[in-house]
Amino acid sequence: MAALSIDVLFDAAIRIQLTEKTITLTFSENMIRIKFPTTRRLADFLEVPHYYVLPYFAMMEQEELVTRAERVGILTTEKGSQRMIGLMKTRYYEETKDLLGKTIFEVLLKKYGPA
Repeated sequence: MAALSIDVLFDAAIRIQLTEKTITLTFSENMIRIKFPTTRRLADFLEVPHYYVLPYFAMMEQEELVTRAERVGILTTEKGSQRMIGLMKTRYYEETKDLLGKTIFEVLLKKYGPA
């Protein structure tokens, strides 16, 4: 069983998105949100019981990394988008660039990527 942490969940979310070749971006006024996989999908992927994942989402909400939207799902906040895109840049650069395309990924890096 995987040891869980917020970092592990962000990393797993990216790996799920890359494996499924689907990253859902939502553009709003001056912000880009990234849709997280469901808590059940993350638990299945990490091979842990679903209830192990739930407290970490509560922590992520408390730290303002994600927000839950009724009938939409779990989306990153500005801070969460920065964290996720930072991981995409440092750990999954080529895979993310291949999926999103160079232009879109460069825009995301420019707005949210680490310096």
